Order: sequence, then C-alpha cells, then structure tokens
Amino acid sequence: MEEMTLRVPVAVKAKVTEDLKAKIVSDLETRLDMVNKDLEAIEFQAQRILADAAKVDATSLTAIRQQIDEEKNKRLAFKEEVTAKLKDAQGLALGTEIPQGTLEQTVTVKIGDDLDAMMGAEILLEDGKIVAFRQ
Repeated sequence: MEEMTLRVPVAVKAKVTEDLKAKIVSDLETRLDMVNKDLEAIEFQAQRILADAAKVDATSLTAIRQQIDEEKNKRLAFKEEVTAKLKDAQGLALGTEIPQGTLEQTVTVKIGDDLDAMMGAEILLEDGKIVAFRQ
C-alpha cells in the first residue's frame, strides 16, 4: 500500500467582531432567562406538590423535597455556569480568536508525509464567513 485516506480533525475558530460578541452575549442572556424561569416554575410546582403530598402521605415529603432540591441544584449549577460564560463573553476583546468547534477533513497520506502538520488544520471565520485556512 503506497497511500492511505484518513479523516482528520479541522479546528474552526472565529475572530471576535462586534456582531459575534453581541450574538454570544444575547444567546447567553436568553439561556439565563430560561433557567431563571425554570427555577421559578420548579418552586411553584414544588409548593403545589408538597401541599398535595402532605394531604395524602406525610412520610413521602422528605423524599419529594430531596428530589425537588436536586432538580433545583442542577438548575442553579447551570445558572452559575452560564453566568460565568456571560461574564467571559462580555470581556472578549475584538479581534481575538475563539474556538467554534471541529469539523473533519479527508486527506490522502503517503509514506514520508508529515501527519502532525495535517492534524493542525484550522478554518478561521469572521462574521460567519471563511477568511483563512491554516495548516
């Protein structure tokens, strides 16, 4: 065998522009609003469920309260994570490059090729448009 076809990762990066920064901040603020609404809904439902459970079977209240607290704690952890990301996004400097994900590229390699060089491929985006390929 003289050559082989491989699929290698290609990093996709985006140059931070005013539009990209505004989009990221807006998306994170939307997530934050959603998690706040979820927390309110959990609290509202918890009160109703606990009141109903108290009428039927008082012994199950502890287990129900624990389940509600676990669900609430998951949402609170997610809220903390989104809040930290929002703070980071608001501090992004224009012109810096941030990771946007990974794609794959199919390459044909031959004996003697530099595989490390092929593994470091990148695509640079600016406002959603490809502005550079890097090897």
